[in-house]
This record gives sequence, structure tokens and C-alpha cells, in this order.
Amino acid sequence: MIPRYSLPDMSAIWSEERKLAVWQEVEALVVEAWSELGVAPPEVAAAVRQAEPVDPAAWREREEITNHDLAAFVDLLAENTGTGGEWIHYGLTSSDVLDTAQGVLLKEAAGLLLQGVENLFLIVKAKAMEHRTTSMLGRTHGIWAEPTTFGLKLATWAFELARDHERLTRARNAVAVGKISGAVGTYAHTPPRLEQYVCEHLGLGIEPASSQVTHRDRHAEFLQAVALTGASIERFATEIRHLQRSEVGEAREAFRPGQKGSSAMPHKRNPILSERMTGMARLLRGYAQVGLENVALWHERDISHSSAERVIIPDACHVLHYMLVKFAGLVESLEVEEERMLANLEAALGLVFSQAVLLALVEQGASRDDAYRIVQRNALAAWDGGEHLLDLLENDPAVSLSSERLTACFSIKRFLANSAIVFERLEALEV
Repeated sequence: MIPRYSLPDMSAIWSEERKLAVWQEVEALVVEAWSELGVAPPEVAAAVRQAEPVDPAAWREREEITNHDLAAFVDLLAENTGTGGEWIHYGLTSSDVLDTAQGVLLKEAAGLLLQGVENLFLIVKAKAMEHRTTSMLGRTHGIWAEPTTFGLKLATWAFELARDHERLTRARNAVAVGKISGAVGTYAHTPPRLEQYVCEHLGLGIEPASSQVTHRDRHAEFLQAVALTGASIERFATEIRHLQRSEVGEAREAFRPGQKGSSAMPHKRNPILSERMTGMARLLRGYAQVGLENVALWHERDISHSSAERVIIPDACHVLHYMLVKFAGLVESLEVEEERMLANLEAALGLVFSQAVLLALVEQGASRDDAYRIVQRNALAAWDGGEHLLDLLENDPAVSLSSERLTACFSIKRFLANSAIVFERLEALEV
């Protein structure tokens, strides 16, 4: 991932230094397991553990010769170990090390992503509770619908983030596995006790039937969960983009001192971070598609997945981590224009209360179709003439409601009377 969208904690996990360190840990644990089984001399395990880390530059140079990254690493680690180096990689195939190490790295990366979701959830939840009574227009299809509150809008975000957390937790568990079962997964040269020793020490589960690799449906599931979380953030960001539109003006991203919204137009204040979230979510969906393509491998395995995974797995983790951190800051500093929300609600000419009038007429004895046509006729007149719907209905002889009952239909409190249940559920929600 380019430095622009890389944050230090995630970069550390996917660095070459960290990857090589985990490879060395896997190799060291394997030798320790052989020693526990009475196969390798005890002093060899200590020697591997104490060996100098493989230098990334030397590793890249050796790979130019071997044309095989893991083989180059094994050569250098054996050299660094000195006496007993012949026991390094004993009985193993490359995927025993690569896939098991990747399980470790994915578990660490998923943990960081889960922390990001948890933090964003808490910020959104707090903001939702803060604005639980902040009335505003609800919109469907981009058109005025019925009154809602900004808190209710945010509550839908919080519940979705909780589902994202559940999905990422399941996906982390799916990829946090290892395998030390040999070239075609038969344990021909590595007894299962060795695999158990290594995976237990690494905190990983075991792939129960591995062929030569841990199966890529696991990684596809992880990438799907990552993409879904990105899609959630895109949904939230898209809403902010709509609310920040000049004609709406109900919420907007914070604008720091010295910031410029446009190189040409000094008045501009654009929702740039929300738009960035939208673009990055597209990347995640692309990575998820490649993850699905990687599931089908030839026979016990090929390496068609390998080149793609070197890009999509670290980058997907980088992108989502960046999105979670940046969007959390966006929501925390979001400027909510409560007065503009009320002004827009009042400018809707009472049209957003049309269903209440429809139902009141039905309760009064009108057929639903007749009631609908009465309200619709007056609503369209309000649209065209700019008059308030209540005024038009009061002067329509077809409306049989008393003035008091008709006026009651235009109460925001009436529309939001039952919404408290959502906030009771939200209050109890944890991730």
C-alpha cells in the first residue's frame, strides 16, 4: 500500500521484517517440536531460537539466485544458525511455513481492524444518543418522506457496525489457522503432534485437511468481511455527502484552519474525506473478488493465488484500517446543523405529514383509496402552489376531520412517539 494510506500499526504487521520474524518463529517451533519428539538434538532448537534474524536485504539478494523466497530464507537462516542448521525446514514444504505465518499475521491484522470497528462503533453510538431528539427530514429516493431524527439515522449505523464486528470476528477465526502437514497434506514426514505443538504456541487453529495449503475459502471469507465493513463506511459517508450538499446543509465535515476546499474557488467546502471513503470501498470490493478467484487451485495446490495475495491481503487490511481511523475522526468532529434541519423540515410545506392525514381519514370511515386521493390532490397542489398542506386540507370540504384532529396529524412528536425503543436497544448494544 502506498504511504498515503498506510498507518504505522498496520504497516508494522505487514512489514518485511515482521514477516521474516514470523517465518523464523515457525521454523524455530518446528525444530523445538522435533526436539520434543526426540528426533532433533536439543541444542539445535536453542541455536535456531538464538540465531540472528535474517536480513531483508540479504534475503532479497539470495532470492535473486534461488528464485524462491522461502528457499532463500531457509538458506540464510541455516547459515545464521551455524551448527545444526541442517535441521531447519526438516520435513517441511514451503506452505507449512508461509500459510502458518500468514495465519499469524492475519490474526494480528484482524485484531487491529476489530479495534478500529469497536472505536468507530462507540463514537457513532455516542453521537446517536446525543442527537436522539434532533428532528430532521427523512428522505426516501432523495425525496421528502416523513420526519425522523439524526440520532435514528446514526443508530442504523451503530447496529450495522456491530454486525461488521461480528463478521470480522468470524473471519479472523477462519483465517487464524496453520498447517504443518507436508507437501500434499498427508503428514508423511511431519507427525500431527508436530503441527499441534507449533499451532498451539502460535495461538492458531489447525486446518483439519490441508492438502498442501490452508484453503482459500478462509481468505475469501476474510476479504468479504473486510469489503462489507468498507461498504458500511461507504454507506455512512454517502449520507454525509448528501447532507453536506449546498441545498441541504444539514451536516458537514469539519474544516480545519488553513484548509482549502478548491484550488480555484475559495468558497468551496467539499466532503473530501467522505468521498475518499467511497473510493476506497471500491478497492475493497475488488480485493474481495480476487479472493473468490483464489479459492479454486489445481489438484492439491498451485501458486496462482500467491502473487495476488501478496497485494490484496496486506492492502485490504491497510485500506480498511485507514478508513476506520479516518472515518472515526470524521464522525467525532462532524458539524451537525440542527437549525438547518428544522428549517428544512418546516420548508417541506407539511407534506411529510401526509400519511397521518390519510390514516386519520380512514379511521373516520373513508375508504383507503378515497382518503389517499383526497390527500394526494391537496399534496400535489401544495407542491405546485407553495401553500402549506394543512391550509389546503382545512379548506377542502372533502376532509371530514375536525380542525383539532387535523392539526394533530402535523405533530412531529406523533411521528417519533415510538422511536424510543430504538435507543433502548442501542443503549444495550455492545461490541
